[in-house]
Amino acid sequence: VVYESFFVGGGAGGSWTLYPPLSVEGQPEMAVDCMVLGLHTVGIGSLLGAINFMATVQNMRATAVTMDQVSMFVWTMYLTSFLLVLSVPVLAGSLLFLLFDRNFNTSFYDTKKGGNPLLYQHLFWFFGHPEVYVIILPAFGIISEAVLFLTDKDRLFGQISMTFASIWIAVLGTS
Repeated sequence: VVYESFFVGGGAGGSWTLYPPLSVEGQPEMAVDCMVLGLHTVGIGSLLGAINFMATVQNMRATAVTMDQVSMFVWTMYLTSFLLVLSVPVLAGSLLFLLFDRNFNTSFYDTKKGGNPLLYQHLFWFFGHPEVYVIILPAFGIISEAVLFLTDKDRLFGQISMTFASIWIAVLGTS
């Protein structure tokens, strides 16, 4: 649906961020609506996958394995899932407000009716800033597992420190 929006009515305007007022007023075609629908679908899939991963780590571990014994990849993916659970609903809400402004004549972002386009930017970057760490944290976990495999060790040197560093990256990524 996201790719379909590129071909509906000349494509979705408003840049990759869909900033208002261009995405609210400047695009009379359905392309932005298709883009928002596609982004909602992708967001729901990401959110459900993150919840599934977190529930699996919490409930399906072997009973003898505690959280300090799991691998760095599991830790980084768990933290990534946590960041997704926090940030994706905010993006979904901001896109829903955008859809309402376009189709139901509301005034969340429309300045002509008393709305504030900066609200969208703040909500978008509440998602966008943690998203950077959603991309990099799994890479840290994969690299850690590759180093562990290539050195033929049982446990990474400094794994506890790396785990706490990853936790702080996730915590600071939400602020």
